[in-house]
Amino acid sequence: MSRIVFLIALVWTLAGAGWAQDFNALARVLPEQTRIVDDAGAGVRLELGLSQGVPYRIFTLQDPYRMVIDFKEVDWTGLDRDKLLKTDRISGVQFGAYVPGWSRMVLDLGAPLTVETAAMRVSPDTGAAILILNLKGTDFESFAASAGAPRNPGWDLPPAAEITQIAPGDVNQPLRVMLDPGHGGIDPGAETDDGDEKSLMLTFARELREHLLRAGGYEVVMTRVEDHFVSLERRISLAHRAGADVFISLHADALSEGQAHGATVYFLSEEASDVASQKLAERHDRGDLISGVDLSGSDDQIADVLLDMARQETQPRSEALAQALSDGMAQQGGPMNRRPIRKASFSVLKAADIPSVLVELGFVSSPRDMENLINPEWRAKMVYGIHQGLEAWHQQDMIRRSLVGQ
Repeated sequence: MSRIVFLIALVWTLAGAGWAQDFNALARVLPEQTRIVDDAGAGVRLELGLSQGVPYRIFTLQDPYRMVIDFKEVDWTGLDRDKLLKTDRISGVQFGAYVPGWSRMVLDLGAPLTVETAAMRVSPDTGAAILILNLKGTDFESFAASAGAPRNPGWDLPPAAEITQIAPGDVNQPLRVMLDPGHGGIDPGAETDDGDEKSLMLTFARELREHLLRAGGYEVVMTRVEDHFVSLERRISLAHRAGADVFISLHADALSEGQAHGATVYFLSEEASDVASQKLAERHDRGDLISGVDLSGSDDQIADVLLDMARQETQPRSEALAQALSDGMAQQGGPMNRRPIRKASFSVLKAADIPSVLVELGFVSSPRDMENLINPEWRAKMVYGIHQGLEAWHQQDMIRRSLVGQ
C-alpha cells in the first residue's frame, strides 16, 4: 500500500470591494468556537475557530499515534486545553509556535484515527474562519501505511547539518559557547501559574549571552532566539555547525516526586545517577513527541553514532565542566540541590565531541526556586557564577589538553 500523507493547502478568493483578506495578519484562535468532541459516537469532531482563514496541512505519525495540523501562524492566546478537549478518544492536545511563521497543533490519539472530511469555511463578510475535521477510526495497518511527515520547503525544519569532528580551538581564540534555552514554541516545558520553562530559559539565555559578550573572550551562539520549537537533533546539529567549544542546555523543570529544589548540573551517562534523573531525562526527550516530530530513522544517528564519537576524551571534559559550573553558581549563593552534580542520558547532550552539560537552574515546582527564577537580581548572580565557572574550566581544560598533546 502506497504511503499517503494528508496535505491540504487552503486557497480561496473573495469578490467585492466590501472586504479584503489581510494575508499578512496573524490569525487569532477564537476559543468560544473551538472544541474537540465525540461525533455522535462514530468518531471525533474538531472545530477550530480563527479570526481569518489560513493555509493548513494535516498528517499523521505513529509510535505513538499522533495527528499533526500545521497552520500559517496562529496566536493561541486564550485557548484552554482542558476546556478544548471533550472526548476520551484524544488523550492529549498540544499547540503553539513551530518554526518562524508557522504554528502546530498535535493530537495524541488513543487509537488510530484518520481524516474522513476536512474543510475550512471562511465568512465572506468578516473573513473569520472555522476549520472542521471529522475523524473516524481506522485499522492499524492502514494508519501505518499513511503515517509519515511530508517534506515541504517553507513548512518544515531545515535538514540537520552534517556532523563532523571539530578540531581543538586555538588557545588565543575566543571560547565559542552554544547556549540552548530548553523547549520552545509548541513545547512549553514545565508550566506553572507564574510562567513556563521555555520563556524563563530564553530570558536567562539572553542575559547570559549578553554578559559573556561584554566580558570578552567569548563567542556566543543560541539554538533559538525566539519562542520557536527546535528538535533535539537539530540542537546538536546547530552546535556542530557553529563549531561550538562548549554546549550548555538551560532548563528549569518540575518534579512531582518529592520536594526537589536548587540548581543541578548534568553530564551525559547511559546510566542515570538516580531514578529522579532518569525520569527527568525521559521527560525532556518527550518534547519532540509532543511537538509532532517524526523520529523514525533518527535513533541510529542520535543514539548510536554520536555516543561513539570521541567519548573517551570528551566525557571527562564534560564532567569537569559540570563541576566548574556548579562551583561557580554555588559561590554566588545558589541555592544548589543537595546533589548538584548528576548524570543521565539526555539526548540533547549526545554531541560526544563537544563538552556538553545540562543546567537545571531550579524547579518551577518549588516556590522558592520560582521566586528566584523571576528575580532579575538572582538571575544576574547565576549568570556571573556560570561565567566564573566557564573561566575556571577553560583555563584548566587548556592545561590538561596541552599536557595530553605532549
